[in-house]
Amino acid sequence: MNRLLIPLICLVCTLAGCRQDDDVVAPTISMTGMAIPSDYVGLYVLCEGNMGSNKATLDFLDLATGEYHKNIFPSRNPNQVMQLGDVGNDAKIYGGSLWLVINCSNKVEVCDARTAVSRGHVDIPNCRFVCFDGGFAYVSSYVGGGLREWDRLGSVYKVDTASLEVVGRVDVGYQPDELCIADGRLYVANSGGYKGGVGRGYDSTVSVIDLTSFTVTGTIDVAPNLFRIRADRYGQLWVASRGIEEDDDWPSRLYVISDGHVTDSIDTPVSDICLLGDSLCYMGTMTDADWHTTAHFGLIDIRTHRIVNPQLVKPSPDYELETPYGLTIHPLTGHIYVMDATNYVSSGWLVCFDRNGNYCWRTSTGDIPGHACWLIDN
Repeated sequence: MNRLLIPLICLVCTLAGCRQDDDVVAPTISMTGMAIPSDYVGLYVLCEGNMGSNKATLDFLDLATGEYHKNIFPSRNPNQVMQLGDVGNDAKIYGGSLWLVINCSNKVEVCDARTAVSRGHVDIPNCRFVCFDGGFAYVSSYVGGGLREWDRLGSVYKVDTASLEVVGRVDVGYQPDELCIADGRLYVANSGGYKGGVGRGYDSTVSVIDLTSFTVTGTIDVAPNLFRIRADRYGQLWVASRGIEEDDDWPSRLYVISDGHVTDSIDTPVSDICLLGDSLCYMGTMTDADWHTTAHFGLIDIRTHRIVNPQLVKPSPDYELETPYGLTIHPLTGHIYVMDATNYVSSGWLVCFDRNGNYCWRTSTGDIPGHACWLIDN
């Protein structure tokens, strides 16, 4: 048995024994049939759940045993009446803590990374994504609560990771999504999703924040409806645009930023990206007039910006991806994990492929799996 599971099982039994009056929801455990022992001992999968239904859930893949534990948060935290909350939007590990951004519950839940037991939470309105640097968490926020707030600037909140106190806030562009850090600066992809939704035009900028002064020092014009942004080992920024569905001049596309401006673009739709060494793995989805979604997976050489493998995941009669929604890559083995949201209202799938794109297994998840992070044994 994985040595990490022993204290977790004891903790669950202890907590369950203290709850005489209420039932503790136990996780459902399934076997994937594949163990991958290494310093990466597990994968947390955050499932969004349907908006307004309070159904965000946290799953855990034990890589040492191949066991998949579905919906672990209630048993780890039986005293939280509302469980995890409404719409899980991001999951990251930093400094021994697991940070879960729960969008519509207007909070960031912070847990012990090894046990998923809550340390507390940070109240941040309409929170979206999180990144870290120097003992601080930086959380993007739409701030406004709906389409009526389309003309309200978004913000980035600065949180002390030890005290879980908000220690700063700065306004950025409209409806900011992902953010990343490079060379002492914080870069924020602004979507303008609310503005675009009411016909007022999407935002098309990346905000640049100096971390020392925590002020916006500039903006980089890229393309409409930005949402993904990552920094590679060479200091380049990779930014994905959802594009404008009704405007053929602005399709979904991937852009490269160097030295403060756009230097290249890759003409392929991109919905999620993962950086691994000198490679960028991407997933792109397209939806036709009948709302049928097809996906493609590729590999880009980040030095040359060329697509070197346009079929990262190979077709197989053993699986069918209905609504690919998230992507992550094992940092050591290169195994590819695709999160499939299926019909958005029932259980999804986590689908595993080897580094050559061959199908390995799939297992049932919570509703709308879309975000994942790796747990390291250290």
